[in-house]
Amino acid sequence: MTPNLIIHASKHSCEEALHLALKLNFEDRFCRLRMTRKDARKINLTAKDGRRCQIVGNRLKLHYRSHSSLSRTTMAPKAKPKPTAAPAVSIEDLFTTLNRHIQRSDYEQAVKVADQVLSVAPGDEDAIRCKIVSLIKADNIDDALSTIVALSKKFPFNFGFFKAYCLYRQNKLDDALESLKTLEKDSATMSLESQILFRQGNMDASVDVYQKLQKSKIESLEINLVAGLVSAGRATEVQGIMDSMKVKATSSFELAYNTACALIERNKYSDAEQLLLSARRIGQETLMDENLPDDEIEIELAPIAVQLAYLQQLLGNKQEAIASYTDLIKRNLPDESSNAVAINNLIALKGTKDISDGLRKLDRIIQKNTKDQSFQLVPGLELKLSPKQKEAIYINRMLLLLHSNKIDQARELADALLQMFPTSVTPVLLQGSVFVKENKAGKAEEMLGKYAEKFPEKSKIVLLARAQIAASAGHPQIASESLSKIPDIQHMPATVATLVSLKERSGDIDGASQVLDSAITHWSNAMTEESQLTVIMQEAAAFKLKHGKKEEALKLYEKLVKSHQSIEALVGLIETAAYTDVEKAETYEKKLKPLPGLTSVDVNALEKTSGAKYVENGPHLGDNNGTHESKSKEKAKRKRKRKPKYPKGFDPANPGPTPDPERWLPKRERSSYRPKRKDKRAAQIRGSQGAVAKEGGNSGNVKSSQPTNVKGSSSSASQPKPSSKSNRKKSRN
Repeated sequence: MTPNLIIHASKHSCEEALHLALKLNFEDRFCRLRMTRKDARKINLTAKDGRRCQIVGNRLKLHYRSHSSLSRTTMAPKAKPKPTAAPAVSIEDLFTTLNRHIQRSDYEQAVKVADQVLSVAPGDEDAIRCKIVSLIKADNIDDALSTIVALSKKFPFNFGFFKAYCLYRQNKLDDALESLKTLEKDSATMSLESQILFRQGNMDASVDVYQKLQKSKIESLEINLVAGLVSAGRATEVQGIMDSMKVKATSSFELAYNTACALIERNKYSDAEQLLLSARRIGQETLMDENLPDDEIEIELAPIAVQLAYLQQLLGNKQEAIASYTDLIKRNLPDESSNAVAINNLIALKGTKDISDGLRKLDRIIQKNTKDQSFQLVPGLELKLSPKQKEAIYINRMLLLLHSNKIDQARELADALLQMFPTSVTPVLLQGSVFVKENKAGKAEEMLGKYAEKFPEKSKIVLLARAQIAASAGHPQIASESLSKIPDIQHMPATVATLVSLKERSGDIDGASQVLDSAITHWSNAMTEESQLTVIMQEAAAFKLKHGKKEEALKLYEKLVKSHQSIEALVGLIETAAYTDVEKAETYEKKLKPLPGLTSVDVNALEKTSGAKYVENGPHLGDNNGTHESKSKEKAKRKRKRKPKYPKGFDPANPGPTPDPERWLPKRERSSYRPKRKDKRAAQIRGSQGAVAKEGGNSGNVKSSQPTNVKGSSSSASQPKPSSKSNRKKSRN
């Protein structure tokens, strides 16, 4: 048994307490002391046989074992040594080992060492933090979060930042933001907040947070800021931000890549291509300096390769883009996001070609949950792609299903997309497409109409789709009603023409006239685009003249003639005035310029004639030299007659019988063709060879008995005809 001796040395310092421990026979010739640590507060002394001495402050605590007394003259029989316990490892050694594992990125071993520290000192905050960070670094997010929750109940430590990060990694973005609200605003929490907002698709808020962090010295801040601006549709602000931060696009390959994406958004394709090539070169040099292997370098630069292929697609180099996408997909790099983007872009580039192959490729990255029938991407993609990219992948799969007429799968995916992207309009349009495929145009019109009333800020594209569906289904009234609810395009010439046509089809002539009058009023008050007014007034006058509203058409033509001096308007005015006011028509008729070549034509004489006759290749009006030209052409067309050439020995005086006019036709098409008769004896063959021989002897009765045996010979007629060569030869004899 090991007794514990506690000595209070209140009047001694740590050095004096150490000297006191040595005086108490702690050191002898059988056990030597080893000092493991000595500082102002704690001293650990360990002997070789396991005895320990610990001095904390001015308190001395000895752990020793009693030994049998030794005699210099007589010695007792030597007893067998008892197994001793392994010497306890100090906390300092454990922390040293923990630091070594962390420096080597061996996080699984670091977690085990942290557990050893916590077994000795359960409330050590540093050990707890090391364990949580090691679990996160080892991608054991679930274990890290459960450790945080469990230890937060036992100890008053604040692990809110680590909890928010774990929730962010689990894609529980709303819970992660709620966890950050309880923390102080510093650079770490703001950086995490911007990342959460970016993944949620709230790009503007993410950019605002990044801009607040510009004064703080955060590594790679400009890379994330440029990425946020491009994703938020603010690519025009990228150059200004980089100038304010005094950063060049070629300072890193990541920044060069993001800047090239901004140039693509601004349609500067040539500059973007040059910058992407520079990004690839800079990336290769940087990663080679870091001693990365070639396969890892290829993985790191995969997004640049995909973006170069996309740039070729935008430039119209379709075959080059397809070859680049196909090569990237065949290599099957571990970069899941780059592979997914390449697959999606390749499917979009091919369109309806090879639909089955496109569906197979998308099925590799889309999973279906059998429990709740929901869809999700593979785990590596679900956290790396933005909501916009995910939606594009699902939309392409939906379109492929519709083109391949897999309506059941398309309906199932459309219902799931409405829940996955509730703020997007595209799933609603796709659901309407499913209804149209099912010949339920009325249901599609009803669904789109309700959505437009519920979300008026998103109603423009929905109403356009509803108008298209209704017009295709033969519902012009619903189509015109949908277009009338879009104020932005109400007076555009294309919209006006469509509305007039739809109302005319539905029999609403007055409504069509009102649409034209409203458009004329709008463009009359507008200060720009005066040419639109001319076009609309011309079409309005023609429409009203067509439907018997001659007075209104006459007023419109008069306005056009007075304001624009248009020849077409003048002709329309004369034509319209001829119905209502002949004198006015004659007055405006005098303003028409005479046509050349009609000076010597008597109009009254032409009216009395029955009309001119059409002469092929005759002279045109206005050609004074028409007759001379026609005569010269006739002379030029006249050719000298040549004697025909006859075959050798042919006498034209005695040509002989005329050749058959059907000699060039195949024999079957000639009138004299007669098909060969079938062998009657072959048709009489029935049964086996012996039966034929018997009937052959009584050939005189065959013809007489044949009509009577037609009905009763069905069994023999149903037998297969003999096909051997020997039988055929015998039947001919």
